[in-house]
Amino acid sequence: MISAVDTNILLDILIPNNKYVDRSLSCLSRASEEGPIIMNEIVFAELCSQFLSQDDLNQFLSETMIQITFSNDKVLWEAGKVWKEYTKSKIQKMVCPACGKAIPAVCTNCQTPVQPRRHILSDFLIGAHARIFADRLITRDRGFYRKYFKGLKILDPS
Repeated sequence: MISAVDTNILLDILIPNNKYVDRSLSCLSRASEEGPIIMNEIVFAELCSQFLSQDDLNQFLSETMIQITFSNDKVLWEAGKVWKEYTKSKIQKMVCPACGKAIPAVCTNCQTPVQPRRHILSDFLIGAHARIFADRLITRDRGFYRKYFKGLKILDPS
């Protein structure tokens, strides 16, 4: 079974995030026992900020046996289609990262609509890459990926 990994899982380990480090490490370990772990070039680029040199990043990837699988035109096409669907929504709602339910973004104090965090194209590239090249995605952002990449299996360490 091939597992793609999202940046947030690797940052849990590298920064480390005390709340998630043990669970993310355990999840990666279990996944590696079941097959290869891959990432796309976006995850690689997002990880660069955590290393002093490319050699250090490459050593980390070698030690964790995470392989880079580069995107192709199918990944780019799917990411663009799903991103278009996402951006044409005019309703300002936030999506729960746990369950995927859309909720209105309103200030609890004055009831003014608030601009929710918008996902950027890189999130869609990660999801499309996982759907095309892997059997599942290891991420804590499960609600977003379940909503926009229906059928993509999610492995969540939370």
